Amino acid sequence: MSDSKNSSASHSEDRRDGMVARFLQGTELDTRMLGMLGALALIWVAFHVYGYLSTGQGIFLSARNLWNLSVQTASIGIMATGMVLVIITRNIDLSVGSLIGVIGMLMGVLQVEILPKMVGIGHPSIWIVTVIVGIILGAVLGAFHGWLIAYRGIPSFIVTLGGLMVWRGAAFLVADGKTVAPVDATFALLGGGPYGAVGATGSWIVGVLGCLAIVWILYSGRSARQKHNIRLRPVWGDLVVGALACGTLIGAVLVVNSYPWPKGIVDAYAKANNLTVPPEGLFISHGFAIPVLIMVAVTIIMTILMTRTRFGRYVFAIGGNPEAAALAGIDTRWMTVKIFSLMGLLAGVAAIVSSARLNSATNALGNLDELYVIAAAVIGGTSLAGGVGTIYGAIIGAFIMGSLQTGMVLIGFGDGSYRSIVVGVALVLAVYLDNLYRNYIK
Repeated sequence: MSDSKNSSASHSEDRRDGMVARFLQGTELDTRMLGMLGALALIWVAFHVYGYLSTGQGIFLSARNLWNLSVQTASIGIMATGMVLVIITRNIDLSVGSLIGVIGMLMGVLQVEILPKMVGIGHPSIWIVTVIVGIILGAVLGAFHGWLIAYRGIPSFIVTLGGLMVWRGAAFLVADGKTVAPVDATFALLGGGPYGAVGATGSWIVGVLGCLAIVWILYSGRSARQKHNIRLRPVWGDLVVGALACGTLIGAVLVVNSYPWPKGIVDAYAKANNLTVPPEGLFISHGFAIPVLIMVAVTIIMTILMTRTRFGRYVFAIGGNPEAAALAGIDTRWMTVKIFSLMGLLAGVAAIVSSARLNSATNALGNLDELYVIAAAVIGGTSLAGGVGTIYGAIIGAFIMGSLQTGMVLIGFGDGSYRSIVVGVALVLAVYLDNLYRNYIK
């Protein structure tokens, strides 16, 4: 009898394992990605439940907190996509936080003190010129780092460590340590806020277009596999992947649209537009914040760059074996310059988002962001040994980092020392788990 029960239990477990294996094989979902998403969900639920038990009110999973979390994560997520390329090629960039500082200060001075004198206060060209200058400046400074590393043989750790100190000092000298504010009104919209969001209608448009794009990607991917005689994913696998992706996107739309403008801003908006506010109040949705849409656009572009272009293949080839890549004809030095230039460009984009969000440029802008960016990339599965990393993993890592910091504040541990401890532990744990994973799949 006992042997019969054990045999039945063993058969049941084998059957469940077989179903899971078939599901993963049919959908081709990355197990590492699923693990990271599970960790993110666990963090969210844990902070929400803790808040509910301690205060009687769960805050973390509220629409307001999730919306703010997405905005706060945007700049780190944008830079983390570039840090993936840097780390894949066995390099490191410690200067990105200081690049944000100096680029942000230069953009602040440009739009507050220089351009208004040339074209007039509030001129529509101010924010456009500022954005272009910030992006170009970031790309140039990043290329300079890459040139020192590739053509002068200085280790990336030393070059970017020097950049960390040099550009932080330069940020102070640009305005003698003073805060430059306020930035151009249109420029400030790039940082989010009630006016820096696309609203309910715009969010639904983004959601519908996103779902159409998902369907097209699945269809074109299936057609490409048929064309090149590559094993097709089962139809049910494509349907499951599409349903999960579209469901997640529509869920995000519902969340951001359920977060209304604050009452004071609604009243001011109604007064300025001669609107009558009903007794129960006027509900105006935030929708997706512009910084989040910028992060999504960067993620899509970087994913295409890494998975669909020769540039991306070269990055992985250099990370896998630099010597073999050079012997295969890849100009590894020029590639290094381009990778660091791209990293600098993304730091410029992050500087735009960060300074716009603060509506000012300060000397402390981007302080310690380099550590959070590296941690986000590593937590997201990018191996410090090189050759392994994904863009979506870095974004998930950025959300994990942001969730840990936000959650610590919400449960009453807002002191920076506690958050530093948590971030440090998370980083070390992520590297340890990465080592275990790589040893397991060997």
